[in-house]
Amino acid sequence: MGLDHEAAHREVVRLLGPGDDAEALASIGVDLEAVRGAVESAFGEGALDVPAEEAPERRGWFRSGESKPGRSPFSPGAKKALELSLRESLRLKSREIAVGHLLLGVLREGEGLGVRVVADHGLDVRAVRQAVEAELG
Repeated sequence: MGLDHEAAHREVVRLLGPGDDAEALASIGVDLEAVRGAVESAFGEGALDVPAEEAPERRGWFRSGESKPGRSPFSPGAKKALELSLRESLRLKSREIAVGHLLLGVLREGEGLGVRVVADHGLDVRAVRQAVEAELG
């Protein structure tokens, strides 16, 4: 619908400022270890793990031991969006949480940075939601 990764990234950087992706996610309340825990509780231990020979170069978002003890970088809105992503995946009878499910969760949450980027780009949130659902089947 005309909003690609690069355009969305530029808008997020404009709104949040430059920085490490994990740091930017933490600043809006995303605790990547909690994401792993939620996914593994729904889909089984190691659901996010990829065999080393198939694994792309990663920045460490889902590696254990990366989060700071005693600190939950998830905001209530981010927690809600992630929970809704899982619900969208289950509703659509998916065996994984794909990027589309995450986007559906962000759109369904309706108040965070992601939905702001979509709306600021001039897109109708309902139309984006319908297109993503159609793509996911």
